[in-house]
Amino acid sequence: MTVAAAELLDYDEVIARYDPVMGMEVHVELSTATKMFCGCTNEFGGEPNTQVCPVCLGLPGSLPVLNQSAVESAIRIGLALNCDIAPWGRFARKNYFYPDQPKNYQISQYDEPIAVNGYLDVPLEDGTTWRVEIERAHMEEDTGKLTHLGSDTGRIEGATTSLLDYNRAGVPLIEIVTKPIEGTGERAPEIAKAYVTALRDLLRALGVSDVRMDQGSMRCDSNVSLKPKGATEFGTRTETKNVNSLKSVEVAVRYEMRRQAAVLEAGGKITQETRHFHEDGYTTAGRSKETAQDYRYFPEPDLEPVAPSAELVERLRGTIPELPWLTRNRIQQDWGISDEVMRDLVNIGALDLIAATVEHGATSDAARAWWGNFLVQKANEGGVELEALPITPAQVAAVVKLVDEGKLSNKLARQVVEGVLAGEGEPEQVMTDRGLAVVRDDSLIQAAVDEALAANPDVAEKIRGGKVQAAGAIVGAVMKATKGQADAARVRELVLAACS
Repeated sequence: MTVAAAELLDYDEVIARYDPVMGMEVHVELSTATKMFCGCTNEFGGEPNTQVCPVCLGLPGSLPVLNQSAVESAIRIGLALNCDIAPWGRFARKNYFYPDQPKNYQISQYDEPIAVNGYLDVPLEDGTTWRVEIERAHMEEDTGKLTHLGSDTGRIEGATTSLLDYNRAGVPLIEIVTKPIEGTGERAPEIAKAYVTALRDLLRALGVSDVRMDQGSMRCDSNVSLKPKGATEFGTRTETKNVNSLKSVEVAVRYEMRRQAAVLEAGGKITQETRHFHEDGYTTAGRSKETAQDYRYFPEPDLEPVAPSAELVERLRGTIPELPWLTRNRIQQDWGISDEVMRDLVNIGALDLIAATVEHGATSDAARAWWGNFLVQKANEGGVELEALPITPAQVAAVVKLVDEGKLSNKLARQVVEGVLAGEGEPEQVMTDRGLAVVRDDSLIQAAVDEALAANPDVAEKIRGGKVQAAGAIVGAVMKATKGQADAARVRELVLAACS
């Protein structure tokens, strides 16, 4: 049963009549050097079909070899999610035909996942937390990428041509599946977004993935069902696939709740199916949802079981960092900044960069000023993420040090940073090569002051007459003559001395 946008049930009415039940499935590509079962490069953005080999293309006679680094990353993810790590488990073949899976099956874990029965305490904006229980985290390989041409939506419907890129086929993938999330009421969309946000932050802190939702290295499938108030049985669920932004997770859950409620109120039934999310804020039907039996799982005969030792698990447990939101709370207190400022720094991706700059010797105020203003502007101009700029926290700290030592003014420091971004070398080298160091020679500054006073006798006369504020015009002329390299405070002192 199709529901038009105008027929969606009002959200308050949904909450009054139904209890939402959610389940989140998040797929995370690992940042290993090579793929899951072969030695092909695991790198985003390569020329199509250049990072492939007989193994990830599924050619006859090729055999998979398990990536040890991927297994260790999976264990660390499980530990960070408070899961039990399985002492023994096998891979399975998940059989289905899709053109983006060369072998016509996917190597995955079925009934013996690497991590089970965990939880994540998710921080919410009001300062409370919500515990999301984790059912499992299992290892598998990603599929290739399909690009559909000729349709208005970029989907297969209406397309005239489909292109296949197998570079992504075989990339290590971890699927993290929650247990049913109940009792959220009207906060269901908010909690869904908060969970994916917290999971993204945690995985980034672990260093196991770049979690770039815009590039598909983190993808969320949101399962939603409704049950009438007072009912005990879950309703029929839908699964909205590959939601690729945090905001979209919230929008998709809210839309499905309103759509399903409208169908039920009209006497219809919910179809168990996958659904496509559209960036305009709605979902459309995909395909009927398969069951485990449809995939005909059986043990993968070409891979040995995974049996991590207790010693390995404990060693990896020692590498789990502080939870990122606890780190943020500590940093916020240390820096004495407001919730709003902290939220802004997190949203622009500056917090870790600022913290690293402070570790290299800069003050938090100076580090925030650079990353939160000048450098974020440069990132926006270049259309890149802040962390993708070709400058390191150590280099920013070096610029701050040059300013603190009086070797650079703030204006000259910006030119030095531009030189670093242009690949001209380290900050001090850029300063030297561009001749940007602050002029400290009083004789040179005095000559420029005398010349400016001679060129502006009326201004000089005003200063001599007691109008000290007129000195600004002479200071400006001197700064211009010295290309901004004079110490403005010292220039002002010499101007006033000359007119006394």
